[in-house]
Amino acid sequence: MFHAMEDLSWARGVQRITAFTGAGISTDSGVPDYRGPQGLWTQDPTAADIFTYDRFLADATVRRRFWEVFSGRQGEVRPNVAHRALADLEASGKAVRIVTQNVDGLHQKAGSSPRKVIELHGSLTTASCLDCGERTTADAALAQLPTEPLCGCGGPLKPSIVMFGEYLDSDVLSQARRIAAASELFLVIGTTLQVEPAASLCGLAADLGARVVIVNRDPTPYDDRATAVIRTPIGEAIPAICAELMS
Repeated sequence: MFHAMEDLSWARGVQRITAFTGAGISTDSGVPDYRGPQGLWTQDPTAADIFTYDRFLADATVRRRFWEVFSGRQGEVRPNVAHRALADLEASGKAVRIVTQNVDGLHQKAGSSPRKVIELHGSLTTASCLDCGERTTADAALAQLPTEPLCGCGGPLKPSIVMFGEYLDSDVLSQARRIAAASELFLVIGTTLQVEPAASLCGLAADLGARVVIVNRDPTPYDDRATAVIRTPIGEAIPAICAELMS
């Protein structure tokens, strides 16, 4: 199961590829992950509270702190070699779809077609008013710090992401399931596969005969179902894998 990077025989003959990405693909861009050694929640376990929907609704202090943490995480983040390798793979003519748990928009910035990127947990690029529903950009919300970002109507602004305690959009999840079910290769990149129902897409792909390849630093609950598990750093592994898929 555990494959060295020089053994990429499982990549031969693959046309339909799903890249299922998590926080680990963006750490080389300077976006901290959540559960790793330097992760946001590892360093500050209380930070998970600000991602909880009920707490966000109930407490203006929590809402302001969320926007402050988000502001510190964003900066001028840019796609890294792994994001760009996946975009190049799509440009080569392979049927590539990206299903991401990330909310940073880096796949699109790298050149992946927006219509081929499924954002399971939403996007931090926009926000909406909890009172009137009006949408705005995240930059407009951040410009109001250090006060709490508010809509023109006076209502609080919430980022367009799925928080703890919220359900995934059923249409988005259904689309992701269709993509996983049609995969020949289900390439897992930088996720612990612990957040459901998103992680179950890996099992669905495996059940329907896809080659599941997991590129992640740490073990996942799906390692025993994988064709290959690769511990090589993502910035090295993904360009090499994409090159092999294009050869």
